[in-house]
Amino acid sequence: MTQTFEQFLATSSANIPILGFILNIILSALLAILLGWVYAKYGNSLSNRKQFAKNFLLITMTTMLIISIVKSSLALSLGLVGALSIIRFRAAIKEPEELAYLFLAIAIGLGLGANQTVITIIAFIVILIILIATKKFSKKFHDNQNLHLTIQSNGAKKINIDAILEILKKNCDVVDLRRLDETNNTLEASFMVETQNFTQLNKAKVELQKLNDTLKITFLDNKGLL
Repeated sequence: MTQTFEQFLATSSANIPILGFILNIILSALLAILLGWVYAKYGNSLSNRKQFAKNFLLITMTTMLIISIVKSSLALSLGLVGALSIIRFRAAIKEPEELAYLFLAIAIGLGLGANQTVITIIAFIVILIILIATKKFSKKFHDNQNLHLTIQSNGAKKINIDAILEILKKNCDVVDLRRLDETNNTLEASFMVETQNFTQLNKAKVELQKLNDTLKITFLDNKGLL
């Protein structure tokens, strides 16, 4: 008998294997946790990486759930397109690295949701191996360039970025501006700097504080400042 399009949509669904679904959702959780650990340990983001990594678990498992349900029904697939058209994500992604890890978390959910378990696991392992090897290889050549400097200036006495750069270039061997947020009343700049010793670093700090006594300076280094 010839089916109408409505009848086709209503009947074109398949049952989801329970055991396979349980296995995939457990795998998605484990891979998301591992991804979060790698991001927290090897990421370069200046934000709180451990806090941001907690999002990977929810994103990966939710994506896996959506794909598992949608793939069994054409009607649900069409409905998903309409649902996503009214959803807008307005979370501020300040650094491209955060977006790259989010895409990887979504890719894991997509692969496991589509029941491509082996391919997903192999691709995930290969990506992590390459990522970790790249980080460790580059660290050998830039072992000292791991000091994050954040400078905040507020109020009417907001200092100019050129004055900051002049002092840093005079006292630091390497100065790399990573992020600059500036408004009429505030300035926040993040740098990656390299110095020979703590004395050199302290001299830069003293000269920066002379520009404005309300200046907020933050140094961050995983290996210790001394």
